[in-house]
Amino acid sequence: MSTDTTASVSTHILDTSIGRPAAAVAVMLAARSGSDAPWVTLGGSATDADGRCKDLPALPEGTTHVRLDFETEAYFFNKQAEAQQDAPRVRDSGAFFPEVAITFAVVPGEHYHVPLLLNPFGYSVYRGS
Repeated sequence: MSTDTTASVSTHILDTSIGRPAAAVAVMLAARSGSDAPWVTLGGSATDADGRCKDLPALPEGTTHVRLDFETEAYFFNKQAEAQQDAPRVRDSGAFFPEVAITFAVVPGEHYHVPLLLNPFGYSVYRGS
């Protein structure tokens, strides 16, 4: 939750290749208090069955930049294994994007919802509501 002196962040992931939320994707949250300041890892979470992270850590006062790191390799590896149980091997193991890092600027008092639209060979992000 944002306050007058802090911003807040939420995210969710939609796997656009299947039109469904991406569950069990690890997400790490880092913040810094200026473009020259070091990144501080605040903690992480994982997406739930709806593809949402509902328990990301709060941002400290003075945060100006946020980074969300999504660990997508394990998600795609598990999806590929499920698909290949009943089908012949269609693609090499691993992921083209084994991780996705999204960095954005924040201001106090604002909430930032940053959805990730993901597929095996591309991704897109935007500021949601």
